Amino acid sequence: MSTLYETLAAEIESQIASGVLLEGEKIPSVRQTSQHHNLSITTVLRAYVLLESRGIIESRPQSGYFVRQRPEQRLPSPSHAPAPLMLSSEVDVSRLVLKTLRSIRTDGAVPLGSPYADPSRYPWKRLSQYASAIARRHQEWSVMNDLPPGHPQLIRQIARRHLENGLAVDPGEIIVTVGATEALNLCLQAVARPGDTIAVESPTYYAMLHAIERLGMRAVEVATDPKEGIDIEALAALIAGQKIAACMVMPNFQNPLGFQMSDERKRALVDLLAAHEIPVIENDVYHELYYGDSHPTSLKSFDNKGLVLYCASFSKNLTAAYRIGWCLPGRYTAEVEKLKFLNTLATSSLPQMAIAEYLQNDGYDAHLRKIRKAFAQQARIMAAAVLRFFPEGTRVSEPKGGYVLWVELPGRVDAMALYARALEEGITIGPGNMFSARGSFKHFIRLNYSYPWSATIEAAVKRLGRLVGELAQAAS
Repeated sequence: MSTLYETLAAEIESQIASGVLLEGEKIPSVRQTSQHHNLSITTVLRAYVLLESRGIIESRPQSGYFVRQRPEQRLPSPSHAPAPLMLSSEVDVSRLVLKTLRSIRTDGAVPLGSPYADPSRYPWKRLSQYASAIARRHQEWSVMNDLPPGHPQLIRQIARRHLENGLAVDPGEIIVTVGATEALNLCLQAVARPGDTIAVESPTYYAMLHAIERLGMRAVEVATDPKEGIDIEALAALIAGQKIAACMVMPNFQNPLGFQMSDERKRALVDLLAAHEIPVIENDVYHELYYGDSHPTSLKSFDNKGLVLYCASFSKNLTAAYRIGWCLPGRYTAEVEKLKFLNTLATSSLPQMAIAEYLQNDGYDAHLRKIRKAFAQQARIMAAAVLRFFPEGTRVSEPKGGYVLWVELPGRVDAMALYARALEEGITIGPGNMFSARGSFKHFIRLNYSYPWSATIEAAVKRLGRLVGELAQAAS
C-alpha cells in the first residue's frame, strides 16, 4: 500500500507525463501543495525529494521546484476513452428571465438585478492586448483550429489550474465550450432525453432551468437549505419514488443562496447518486470566488464512477465578454464532444489563446485575491444595508462566495410588484420567481453586490426598503 507521499509523487508524475506540467515550469510550492492537498509540509517535501531523486523535478535555490528538462518532451494530443451509451413540472421561466435581463440595460439603472459582476473588476484591457498580439502572430486562421475539444494551450492551463486547486484531472477529459451555459446544455443532452425528469435544487439557478426547458425535459425541485445545500434525504426519497434521469446542482456558492456544501454532504450526495447510477451535473462557475482561506472541494473530487459532469467558466472571475467555459464529463466525455461538434461546431481559438496566455503570464491568483477580498467586504455591507433599510422581518442569506445576496421580503410582499416599482425608480432586482420552475419564491429577491459600494447604491437600497415597506403596508 502506498504512503501519502508516494501517492502525491505519483499524482505529480502523472500530471507531468500527461503534459499538464511542462519541462522547465515551476510546480506549486511546498506550502501551496500542503494547503491544497491537506497534507503536512513534511509529507510534501518527501514527495518532492522522491521526484527529484527520480530525475523528474529539480530544486533551484531561492526559486523552488521545477519540472526537469528532458529531451523531446511535449504536450500530447488530447485523447478520449469511448463513453458507454446510456413529481416534476414543465419548465417555462425563460420569458421572465429575458425580460428581467433586458431591464438591466435601462439607461442609468442601478444594476442590483444583474447576474454579471461589475466588469471594471476584470482585466478586459489586458486580455484584449493578448488577443490582438495573437491575431498579429497568426496571419491565417481556419475553423479547423477551433474544433473540439478545444485549444491545447488552454486545456493545459485548465488542467493545471485544477491541479493547483487539489484536483488532478485528465486533460483528455476537458472540453472547451461557449461559456458554462453551453457546458450545462451539452452535459444534460448527453445524459437525458426529452420527457425525462431532472432533479434540481429549490431555489435553483435559472440557467439550469433553461437547459431543462430547452431540451423538453421536466424539473422536480428538491428542498434546499440556505446553509447546508440540497436535502439529501429528500432526494433519496424522491429517487425511491420515481425515475430520475439526472441531477443538476451548484454545491459551491450556489446562485442565489450562496452556500457552500460541506465535504461530508458532497460525498454523501455523490455516493447516493452513484448507488443508483444517476449522473449529476455540477455547476461550479463560482469556484474561484470563495471568501475563506482555501478553495472548496468539488463533487468531482469524490467521483469514482465517472458520473459527475463538471461545468465551469471564466465568465465569473476573469471576463464575461469572451464566454469561454469548459466541462469534465467523466464517462460521457466522448458523447459530449460529439454533441459539441453537432451543436456549435467549435469555440473560437482566439479568446481561448488569450485567456491561456493570461493564465500563464499575468498573475491570475493576485487578481482573484483582490476580487475575493472586495466581494467578501461588499457582501457584509450589502447584508447590513438591507437589514438596516428594509422593514422588520426581512431575512438575508450568508453567502460564502460569489457576489449575490438572497433576500426574503417581509409581509408577503410580491417580488414582481417590487420589481415593477423599482424599475420605475431606475433600480433593477432579480425577482425570486426566476429561480423556480413552479413560480415559487414570490416573496424573495436576489441582489448583486459586486459593484463598489457608493452613495448611489446605498440610496438605491434605501429606496428599495421604502418600496418594500409601502407594498407590505398595502398588502396588510
